[in-house]
Amino acid sequence: MSRCLISKVEVQGFIERCMTGVGTKQHHARSLAEVLVEGDHRGHYSHGLNRMDMYVKDIQTGICAKDGEPVVEKESAATALVDGKNLLGPVVGNFCMNLAIKKAKEAGIGWVVAHGSNHYGIAGYYSMQALKENMIGMSFTNTSPLVVPTRGKDCTLGTNPISVAAPAKDGDSFVLDMATSAVALGKVELHERRGDTIPEGWGCDAQGKLTTDPKLVLSGGGLVPVGGSEATGGYKGYGLGMMVEVFCGILAGAQYSNHVRTWKVTDRVANLGQCFVAINPENFAPGFADRMSDLLSIQRGMEPVSGSCCGADKHCTLVNYMNECAKRVGVSPLLPCDNLISN
Repeated sequence: MSRCLISKVEVQGFIERCMTGVGTKQHHARSLAEVLVEGDHRGHYSHGLNRMDMYVKDIQTGICAKDGEPVVEKESAATALVDGKNLLGPVVGNFCMNLAIKKAKEAGIGWVVAHGSNHYGIAGYYSMQALKENMIGMSFTNTSPLVVPTRGKDCTLGTNPISVAAPAKDGDSFVLDMATSAVALGKVELHERRGDTIPEGWGCDAQGKLTTDPKLVLSGGGLVPVGGSEATGGYKGYGLGMMVEVFCGILAGAQYSNHVRTWKVTDRVANLGQCFVAINPENFAPGFADRMSDLLSIQRGMEPVSGSCCGADKHCTLVNYMNECAKRVGVSPLLPCDNLISN
């Protein structure tokens, strides 16, 4: 399958044009574009340009609000409850993470939860904002029920990602950004779009049996928790998914579990719950960054089994698909697809 190289600037501008083309505020469109571009740049291709058409549709149909700003409903020195006003997830996420960082500067920790939010892209985008202030950042969100718990057949939990970012010396850092499902749904969608099978342990069919057919996962089946089957520790991923639900849907008073709307069925607002945390290491033992750098050096210093690398390219099928989406809303110029690279 052919692939092409596209600059970050080109992709960000394209996403902004598509979002403003359907009535999104310029700064809201920019917030979304920055998150999606960062997702692709960090290799989370399921949460980058691949998701743009979903956001366009949400604004077009009015199921996601395009006017207003998030509002603080309740707060203390270190905590806050935010109403996201059904705005784009990245708009809510940026508001909450900035507030968490502000509180951490004053109280040592900031813990902010939001209800009334929407899909916010990669969780790591928000946790990494804390690194700019030499703080630890954490970010969590619940999602539509896409995951079948261990020993179950029904989807009752979301992919419920976890992200933690911790600063080390000289701009270095540790960043964890992972779904509590074995894989993000977008990765299954990408395989289905390309006509590829998926690895065993990603998802199951409608009977709860593991399958390598992405179509069976997407039509009546579901994802499985981190760890895969019960025999390989899938119950641990199940537990982590529940933990995220506690921090998000339950703590924020948002929708949770199978009360969240079905994925891509926009007959009602999502009302997702999200959680954002900032921690100032200066309020704890001295030398945090030094120890973090040592910890990272220990892991990086091991002899690898084999080397690998990942590229910053895009499949032309995806680019063409998004260009068609842009044409439907009257956006130009489109993404270039002429800088082809060999497989």
